[in-house]
Amino acid sequence: MTQAESAPAALPPATRAAITLLSLAAFLSGAALRICDGLIPRLASDFVLTAGQAGRVVITFSIAYGLAQLAFGPLGDRYGKARLVCVALFGCAAGALACAFAPGFEALTWLRVGWGLAAAGIVPLAMAWVGDNVPYAQRQETLARLLMGTLSGMMIGQLAGGLFADSAAGWRGAFLALFAGYLAVALLLLLRLRHITAAPPPQRGTGRFPLLAQLGVVLREPWARVVLASALAEGIFLMGPLAFLPAFLHQRFGLALSVATALVALFAVGGLVYTAMARRIVRRWGERRMVLAGGAFMGLGFLAWWQAPLAWLAAPVALLVGFGTYLYHNTLQTNATQMAPSVRGTSVALFAFCLFFGQAIGVTLAGWAFDRFGAAPLLLGPALALPVAGWAFARALARRTQA
Repeated sequence: MTQAESAPAALPPATRAAITLLSLAAFLSGAALRICDGLIPRLASDFVLTAGQAGRVVITFSIAYGLAQLAFGPLGDRYGKARLVCVALFGCAAGALACAFAPGFEALTWLRVGWGLAAAGIVPLAMAWVGDNVPYAQRQETLARLLMGTLSGMMIGQLAGGLFADSAAGWRGAFLALFAGYLAVALLLLLRLRHITAAPPPQRGTGRFPLLAQLGVVLREPWARVVLASALAEGIFLMGPLAFLPAFLHQRFGLALSVATALVALFAVGGLVYTAMARRIVRRWGERRMVLAGGAFMGLGFLAWWQAPLAWLAAPVALLVGFGTYLYHNTLQTNATQMAPSVRGTSVALFAFCLFFGQAIGVTLAGWAFDRFGAAPLLLGPALALPVAGWAFARALARRTQA
């Protein structure tokens, strides 16, 4: 069964409390991903660097974050997902504190690697814990709460980075603020650990290389390969081209980069609109209609960006694309929690890695195409590919339901 037919029973209070803490952890994870965006000019000034050189603190964090997910998933299955989220939060607190007192830029760059490694254990394992403890009929709306935490954190992180950059506290103050947040949530989660980790028991891999064995369990599942391929496609055709939208708007309409970035940032607001409506949408539309509509909205949005005669129209289009993205993405990640229930942490971590890896491919391809051929392939490629991706996943859901 992939969709509830009637209103499900309320979740137990202990589960709801755990979800609140995990949503706060997701908020901090999102903030950490984006906090340095606005700090780059301040870092460049303080360390006498170019903006490109200062951007290494973003790149190194992102690479470490993406690769470490492959390790955290199997470890969560072996030792307990909530326990590993708690460890990751304490690790992030240590990383943020160390970054705040970094003696130089080289040290800061390497400390951000450590911070990124720890941060990788929060969102995928939080999703996997929800998969273990929330019935499928309620899972999509519950995962939307985690998504709201992540998106809110990304927006607040970008804003806070700019505010700290203009203040006397600077980047050290920004990292200290995140340290305080991480530590508070980690302590709260630690106090509740014995109430939220009882079931199911941790899963241990077998054989000489147990972590690789757990990855193999996921990859042998045909449905898992469909979901992972869909996540890879999302990263390539959506997340990659989105990175160049501000540059496109700047080039076409002559907008300041700050204004162009602000217009595209409304993409996240569209995601928040989805999370606020998730319960009603899931129950009324169902998964197949959601991914079909999501693919169509994303494709129409890229087409509208290409044809828009006025710069301000980029804002409502970004809202539409953000809403469509999370119709599609939240359905994908809900199915990711059900790919291989015996190793759910590994499943979700592999899903996150595919999305991240697809984004890396997409950024590379989109940058190459934009530099050589301009806006047409940057925008028409996603306009064609994303509706096809939505249709293909909807068709796969229909075949799975009929099987």
